Amino acid sequence: MQITGVGVVIAGMLPRVAFAARNALRSIRTGVQPGGKTRIVIETSSRPSYTLVYGENTLTIKLSNTPADNSITAKLASGTLVKSVSQAQVGDALNIIAELRKPVAEIPKNQIMILEPNGDNDYRLVLDFTAASATTKAAATTTNNSSESTAKKHIIVLDAGHGGKDPGCIGKGGTKEKTVVLSVAKKLRTALRDAGFTVYMTRGDDTYLKLADRAAIAEKKKADLFLSIHANANPSRSVKGFSIYTLSEKASDEEAQKLADAENAADKIDVDGFESFSKDIRVALSALQQHAVAEMSEEYANGCARAFNRAGIEQQAGPAVRHAPLAVLRSTVPGALIECGHLSNAAEEKLLKTSSHQDKLVAAIVKSVKNYDFEV
Repeated sequence: MQITGVGVVIAGMLPRVAFAARNALRSIRTGVQPGGKTRIVIETSSRPSYTLVYGENTLTIKLSNTPADNSITAKLASGTLVKSVSQAQVGDALNIIAELRKPVAEIPKNQIMILEPNGDNDYRLVLDFTAASATTKAAATTTNNSSESTAKKHIIVLDAGHGGKDPGCIGKGGTKEKTVVLSVAKKLRTALRDAGFTVYMTRGDDTYLKLADRAAIAEKKKADLFLSIHANANPSRSVKGFSIYTLSEKASDEEAQKLADAENAADKIDVDGFESFSKDIRVALSALQQHAVAEMSEEYANGCARAFNRAGIEQQAGPAVRHAPLAVLRSTVPGALIECGHLSNAAEEKLLKTSSHQDKLVAAIVKSVKNYDFEV
């Protein structure tokens, strides 16, 4: 153990958390440079700490300790690779997401500059890049393959909700939640392993597990991410669509609390029953630990919601990401509970049983895991 001035923490279990003065976004603009290069300039009040994340046709610039400012609209020049720019707050980080007309390879370090304040300008992060050529695409493929090899270090634990004597919710057509989510989880296990991740499942058959046991498996496997797969139900049969939940002590809304009550009732474990967890886990769940895990879970959940939206999977009315005191998520591992849809809705019940829709759900989740920054 490591003793600090703020209490006792378990060495090696605490996620990386950076502490720095708050930054502020000033402006975002694009332009064209000699040689047809696209330039993105992000102006901030303080020197930015940033990370670049490359998607298929997106470039995400993650600025730590920076709040979103939706009053700032990106000034987009014509003739660049940037179609649009949006902002997303993920925990304490600001994600600036550039939608691109063509894919780009990794931007060389010599094409990235941080300029000091000058005249009316504050700090500026400057990125210059071009569309990926055949050569750079090949290099990008090599880089991606290398990244996937590295990704094997990242461990994902998949939890197919309910099981055994606990069927979960049951659709009007008789579809059991435990059956649907096990099918999705098995497909997801295969897809994530093919993508280079190490994957474990809390259950691979029709087995009943207590919620604390599911969380304990993630702890035992030293997971980097825990995903609990579920299907929802609602008294109103017209309600449909996916939603994603992260752990919080207080539910984000009345519906989130009802869902937590229903899920936690699966084995009658009180989410506030701290004593049901091992001593090591109780010690590790310090205020600092909980804050860090919550931020990492929130980042994944928001990325997963974006992946679902981009895949055309219908979202439940209201916020895509919600928060609830869910016992299955109560651990030192970042995670989310994914409600894939509503079995209480007749049309969605039929959809959730189809292999094609399950494949669509799996593809979106895999994309969200690939885009997740495990090093936050």
